[in-house]
Amino acid sequence: MDAILKSQAEHLAREMGTRVTTLDDLNGLMRAMMTTARERMLNTEMDVHLGRRTETTVTDNPTPDAPTTNATERVSAAPKSRRNGHSQKTVSGDLGDLQLRTPRDRNGTFEPQLVATGPRRLDGFDEKILPLYAKGLTTRDIQDIVKDLYGVEVSPARVSEITTDLDAEVTAWRTRRLEGVWPIVYLDGIVVHVRGENGRVSPHTMYVAIGVNLQGRKELLGLWLSEAEGPKFWLSCLTDLKSRGVSDMFVVCVDGLSGLPEAIRAAFPRTKVQLCIVHRVRAARKYVTDSDSREVAADLKTIYPSATVLEAEEARETFATKWDAKYPTIVRPWRATWADIVTRFEFPGAIRKAIYTTNALESVNRVIRTFTRNRKPYPNAGRARKLVYLAIHEASKTWTMPIVGWKAARNHFAIVFEGRMPTRPPN
Repeated sequence: MDAILKSQAEHLAREMGTRVTTLDDLNGLMRAMMTTARERMLNTEMDVHLGRRTETTVTDNPTPDAPTTNATERVSAAPKSRRNGHSQKTVSGDLGDLQLRTPRDRNGTFEPQLVATGPRRLDGFDEKILPLYAKGLTTRDIQDIVKDLYGVEVSPARVSEITTDLDAEVTAWRTRRLEGVWPIVYLDGIVVHVRGENGRVSPHTMYVAIGVNLQGRKELLGLWLSEAEGPKFWLSCLTDLKSRGVSDMFVVCVDGLSGLPEAIRAAFPRTKVQLCIVHRVRAARKYVTDSDSREVAADLKTIYPSATVLEAEEARETFATKWDAKYPTIVRPWRATWADIVTRFEFPGAIRKAIYTTNALESVNRVIRTFTRNRKPYPNAGRARKLVYLAIHEASKTWTMPIVGWKAARNHFAIVFEGRMPTRPPN
């Protein structure tokens, strides 16, 4: 906005401030101004189309033969015609519905650029609907909110049409190329309910993979859907990541699904697996009475904060001596999976803190659960993937900073995984 136009706008705003007394008055005045301005612009477009006005374009890189004004004048090459009245068109925008008088020409060749012939909504309006949908609001909720905020009637079918445009985006995202090296990857599955072709609703597992890239920022790597969670399907997910460019993962953090560590090693033989300590503690407390639950959790806490593997093993045996007779099902899983529990002790504190739990996925799971809670079961598998992608994509806008202590962790990764860490990580 140039200085003259800005000054005029400020003067108009001051005058409006003395005359407008309610928010409705202000919105009505803004709609009138927007309508008038757009109609003037449409009429200017018609003048250019009819050849009654030249259209000036500025040349960014003038050639030596170009005029010193760096401007060229172009007269519309449209065949001779003339105006032929107006047609009414209603378009929706941030200020509500606008009734525009769109000029017509006798030959019917005028195609306005400001308000195209087909669309009934101004640019940017649909983008305001998508975040509401991503936050788990139903189409009916969105209809009411848009009506209250903008005075625009948006049918549930229209909301569905807007989200349908995401299909191509989701397909491109699911097949995009990925960086080759990921220092940390978190894998987890969450149950969602999907309506099948037979009309019956059944639980499915949404497989989620989040990676921490070489800059320490989280990134959603993939979403997959299956009727049940199992290591065989996880292997297909990991194979998909390999086909899209992933060549190495240093540490993969998982919740303890039986067979998953073996699936990870089958796809990435050099990758280390770390079982989520938080999940291990939760699983142990399931077998404990309420009266002992807090004490058992406190005793387990003496194991995983240990400084070394030897200290952790001593704490584990102390725990076993105290509780094995009463709760034998607690100690047995810790011993059976001990090699993948103590992976974190191979690393310094900066890395241990980042990999001891899959809590990095908890925020994603909360988004999915919130989204699922606020709506009926997903109508089909494709819609489930699309809507969960949309919800997570909205949540990932906050993933702008590296994880805590990343610089120190990256330096240690470069030492521990010498030869596997790229010497020049991408910016």
